[in-house]
Amino acid sequence: MTRKYFVSANWKCNGTLESIKSLTESFNKVDFDPSKLGKHTCPYTYIYMDVVIYPVFVHYDYTRKLLKDKFCMGIQNISRYGSGAYTGEVSAEIAKNLKVDYVLIGHFERRKYFKETDEDVREKLQQCIKLNLKAIVCFGESLEQRELGKTIEVITKQVKAFVDLIENFDDVILAYEPIWAIGTGKTATAEQAQTVHKEIRQVVKDICGEKQSKQIRIIYGGSVNTENCASLIKQEDIDGFLVGNASLKDSFVDIIKSAM
Repeated sequence: MTRKYFVSANWKCNGTLESIKSLTESFNKVDFDPSKLGKHTCPYTYIYMDVVIYPVFVHYDYTRKLLKDKFCMGIQNISRYGSGAYTGEVSAEIAKNLKVDYVLIGHFERRKYFKETDEDVREKLQQCIKLNLKAIVCFGESLEQRELGKTIEVITKQVKAFVDLIENFDDVILAYEPIWAIGTGKTATAEQAQTVHKEIRQVVKDICGEKQSKQIRIIYGGSVNTENCASLIKQEDIDGFLVGNASLKDSFVDIIKSAM
């Protein structure tokens, strides 16, 4: 079974034209070949790596023009509705027309600040699947839920809310992001993250089948940085990263290199 590494940069609501120009110049210098075999200790062969940048939507076209072709581009959100009278929304049709490579769905900050629910996540994924857009679906538990020993219960409920929709398991990536580790500087240990990722893969197996569970990529997002990326990527069920604050620095290239 082969799975591609997946390393992505979520710039959130950050960036100016000047800072983006500087960052992309640094990123373009990194020597990685998307067709080159990656090194990994798990019993899977990583045939190549997807590196995806998610800028603020208004910076999408500007960023795409600056980055080399080996980088993919994504957007941070998608509307649960189609095109029409939905002020401020970006529909799947618009994303498709822009040739967007990946769509981020269900990020914790969307759930927290904009009250997005599991139902919203499901409907957004449906919009992507309908138009053959690739998606990254995020989910994770709070510190309180973790301390109560409910991590697996919470994760299972969130994954079950959408995983039955998936038809092409190469085109949907699962992103485990423990809420207590996002933007806090805290992170799960590599072993803790692996334990949850293994459980996520088991949920996919139970619902969709063993082949699908081995095919789907599960990435980690929770204060990934240059200090912890090497130990995380060595884990059998961690297929890459969703990087937040650390992707706004030139050193993001070192996180890319950790997966090479």
